[in-house]
Amino acid sequence: MDSETMSLRSSLEEMLDSLRRRGEQPTDLPPALPARPNARGRLPLARRSLPVDFKIECKTSKGTKKKGGEIEDWILKNGEGAIFKNGIFGRKRIRAENQPEESPYFEMAEGNRFKGRDEKVDDLAASTSSVGRSDEKMKNAADYVLKKELRAWCWLPTGKWELGKVQSISGNNARILLSDAKVLTVAVENLSPANPVMLDNVDDLIKLSYLNEPSVLHNLKQRYSHDMIYTKAGRILIAFNPFKDIPLYGNDYMVAYKQKTSDSPHVYAVADTAFSEMMRVGTSQSIVISGESGAGKTETAKFAMQYLVAVCGGSEIECEVLQTSCILEAFGNAKTCRNDNSSRFGKLIELHFNPSGRICGAKIETFLLEKSRVVQQARGERSFHVFYQLCAGAPPLLKEQLNLKPPYEYEYLKQNDCLTIDGVDDAKRFHKLMEALDIVKISKEDQEKAFAMLAAVLWLGNIAFTVIDNEDHVEINMSEGTAFVCM
Repeated sequence: MDSETMSLRSSLEEMLDSLRRRGEQPTDLPPALPARPNARGRLPLARRSLPVDFKIECKTSKGTKKKGGEIEDWILKNGEGAIFKNGIFGRKRIRAENQPEESPYFEMAEGNRFKGRDEKVDDLAASTSSVGRSDEKMKNAADYVLKKELRAWCWLPTGKWELGKVQSISGNNARILLSDAKVLTVAVENLSPANPVMLDNVDDLIKLSYLNEPSVLHNLKQRYSHDMIYTKAGRILIAFNPFKDIPLYGNDYMVAYKQKTSDSPHVYAVADTAFSEMMRVGTSQSIVISGESGAGKTETAKFAMQYLVAVCGGSEIECEVLQTSCILEAFGNAKTCRNDNSSRFGKLIELHFNPSGRICGAKIETFLLEKSRVVQQARGERSFHVFYQLCAGAPPLLKEQLNLKPPYEYEYLKQNDCLTIDGVDDAKRFHKLMEALDIVKISKEDQEKAFAMLAAVLWLGNIAFTVIDNEDHVEINMSEGTAFVCM
């Protein structure tokens, strides 16, 4: 007990002594600054300095210069891509003086650059030798390009890429022979390497030796000209809208991809991969379909759903899932300047599967509907399909109940004199819409209410107003539309 009291007293005494010593220090001294930590992006000072006698020597040995056939051995070892990476096409040479001054290693190089006149001469000689070897390698690589007549893409002032063969290289300019026998002189930095002919029309862009912009566009264009609208880029599928019917769909193609007898790029292959991964891993899979207006997103989504339904079987609920596309297109799609069946909304479709791989349900979420299209459309465009389909295909009894007229009698539909779509029968589309509504079990009463609401919107557009004074007071003009809406 006494020992504990003494240890405690001694601790108190030490604390008092420390406070007394602190009070004896001058009060006008500034507080001590904390130690500055080393920055992560800079080397510690102890590591940034080099020994005083440090010197970089670059000795050349015999046989290191690549002359004549030796450049071909170098090309075989490093590949033809090394030519383009070393400044022949599309890249300028980078010299040592272009090193940024803000680099911490720049200060290190400046501080220890020269340690005497002799070292300065040796370093200058080494630098000159290195530049000389680089220039000679560039010259030999250029000779190889001319000898092999390699193809290259040249960027023209018109904003287009043209394919040609390199005829000569002089300094930073090159003479290119185009396919139409014209010879152009372009800057080397405006050239991009072209793939050999054997790689034209490859089904996967990863197989290209040079994956640059002109090479990708050229390959896609070649495939599109042969009605090959699908191209892979690894796990990504690139699809082009052919704007015509192409025999790439149907039961035979579905069976081929289901049995893995076809490996060509296709939307069926993407859907099959997603389904197989879901069954193998047991987790949800996603297929993201994106693109600009008219790219074919709506049709691609329908083809993917058709394949998944075919793989799972043809039960009643799976047929209902397919019929939702017809309903969504009628109420949410319209004719635009770029697409006759453009989706004017976004949608998220969820297909639910049971452990055995059968579809057991679905959920569709819509968003960003273009509501303004109901009252105003751009020139050459239409409102939503369902308005024209209702006017053209409604049964006589329904037309009488809703007092329906032809589309040209409604202000909302006749704004731009675009009432029909070439090759599309709105009356037949309306009959398919009613069949789809029956399949998804929407009652007749709810269908009639929906059609009555559509007719009311059309008649609201025919209501006219007259300004009666200078204060913008208006009154309704009595007309057929006014009378029908007020009923």
